[in-house]
Amino acid sequence: MPPMLASLNPGWLLILAGVASLFITARQVRQAVTIAVPMIGLALLVTATPNVDLASADILGLKLVLYRVDGLNFVFSLAFLIAALLNAIYALHTDDRIQDGMALAYGGAAVSATLGGDLMTLFVFWELTAVTSVFMILRAQTRASYQAAMRYLGVQVLSGVLLLTGIAYVLNSRGTLALEAFTDLRDPGVLFIFFAFGIKAAFPLLHNWLQDAYPKATVVGSVVLSAFTTKLAIYALARMFPGQHYLIWIGAIMTVFPVFYAVIENDLRKVLSYSINNQMGFMVCGVGLGTPLAINGVVAHAFADIFFKGLLMMSMGAVLYRTGTVKASELGGLHRSMPWTTLF
Repeated sequence: MPPMLASLNPGWLLILAGVASLFITARQVRQAVTIAVPMIGLALLVTATPNVDLASADILGLKLVLYRVDGLNFVFSLAFLIAALLNAIYALHTDDRIQDGMALAYGGAAVSATLGGDLMTLFVFWELTAVTSVFMILRAQTRASYQAAMRYLGVQVLSGVLLLTGIAYVLNSRGTLALEAFTDLRDPGVLFIFFAFGIKAAFPLLHNWLQDAYPKATVVGSVVLSAFTTKLAIYALARMFPGQHYLIWIGAIMTVFPVFYAVIENDLRKVLSYSINNQMGFMVCGVGLGTPLAINGVVAHAFADIFFKGLLMMSMGAVLYRTGTVKASELGGLHRSMPWTTLF
């Protein structure tokens, strides 16, 4: 592979293509781009040399590792790229330049954050996921979706502010931006970073943004949102907080409390949002255990959850598109009118 392509982070390609898609008015051309680019990204990822700094830069005396592939981030990036491809295929029935472009850029930001090898690179793309993902909610173009989008953006920006504050503390005390496992939550910088990840992972009392925003997104937007933000947080926790026993208790609470809300909820997309919270709890517990076997289980669960939850969101999106509602009390007999959706 040419050296320039070998050092090209697949996520950057998705971001650039997403921005370009905003200006492509021809629907078929734009949709071809949104499908082809994740496939190219997959080819770049699977041919990348592992455990080598493939792209780096020195800024103000600090080394930024912009692209590095290892066993942990490879699986998450692979899942994100496949999800970006499937999302683009699912969106073929729509003609929305902003949604198409921002969905692709959102996936690219998640991939870039995962493949970054330092805290500052993680922060930049962490924030980019917030900025791009909010359009999945805004494009529903209702008053409720606008208000939910603003609340969502505020929470995501808060996560970024906490992350940047933590990075500043860590840089001041350790003199490095390297991604490493943190062990002492009494360190203020480490604690800031922990809560930044906790917001995106929808920890208890920090979770309401998920059930507030995801059900108010567009049909396609809910599918896209379910794939990236929370799983990026799981990657970050697995990378930097494995074996923190506090996470076992946090995860245990996360697995239990959403169930009680889900069983009394009428909006089926909100039910799936609670299900995301529930499944995240199992992953957080695994990170808290921190053994190699537990981390492997977390990665496998995250990989599977991206696709089975995405498929469920696609099914609910199909129901909403066909019937105009996802309220359980207003639905019934869909296996007769929508047999293919029932099968999926």
